[in-house]
Amino acid sequence: MNQNERRQYLIETLLKEEPSYRTMQIPSGEENQKMLLRALLNVRPPREISEEFLNVQDAYLQEETRKKGITDLTDLTPVSDGIYLWQGDITTLKCDAIVNAANSGMTGCYVPNHRCIDNCIHTFSGIQLRLLCGTIMEKQGYPEPTGTAKLTPAFNLPCRYILHTVGPIVSGRLTETHCRQLADCYQSCLELAAGHGLHSVAFCCISTGEFHFPNDKAAEIAVQTVREFLAKDTSVKNVIFNVFKDLDRDIYTRLLA
Repeated sequence: MNQNERRQYLIETLLKEEPSYRTMQIPSGEENQKMLLRALLNVRPPREISEEFLNVQDAYLQEETRKKGITDLTDLTPVSDGIYLWQGDITTLKCDAIVNAANSGMTGCYVPNHRCIDNCIHTFSGIQLRLLCGTIMEKQGYPEPTGTAKLTPAFNLPCRYILHTVGPIVSGRLTETHCRQLADCYQSCLELAAGHGLHSVAFCCISTGEFHFPNDKAAEIAVQTVREFLAKDTSVKNVIFNVFKDLDRDIYTRLLA
């Protein structure tokens, strides 16, 4: 199968799963089809699917990531000992673990084609990630607390693992509790990575998007927590601050200067 054939197969299979979708017409045009496939993956609940589907999905997602271009940590230049600043798509970064800014349900963003990091990571990792996270949360029996972290395989992403953490939601005035919870997110991810002997971790800007944590204060907390952790005897030797917006790039550039 080529990419067009894989995409067509994946869409057709997902449409057949839901009776209400079975009369839906597949649009012409590559970009429209990509948007439809992503939307179908986004709204699909965590449940099993055939091995054939997973094989086709895996080949499709890995090729899409390859075409976007994979960035290897070894090709980046640190701004200081063990600390990197990189602006780009975290789902294309090859390192030991990337951090996902999750919600308390931990099974991803269900809003079709939403551009949050949670949606992106679940989309390009594949439906195995949502299924695994759903199983973990079912066993846990309660929503994930703010400031904790969980580790899963990365499935179709170029990194090895994903660290999922739930950041604080700021509605109104920023409080000391918000700041402590955000520091806990970074600390929990680093401790969990070290507990598994990982060497490199890439952090997104936790809580600064949909959760409305002020970007400058969030970056200050992130840098301080990471620097204090790297001063310890730990397997984690490299931390990448991954930014997407120019605003965050400028803030981290100033803090790491």
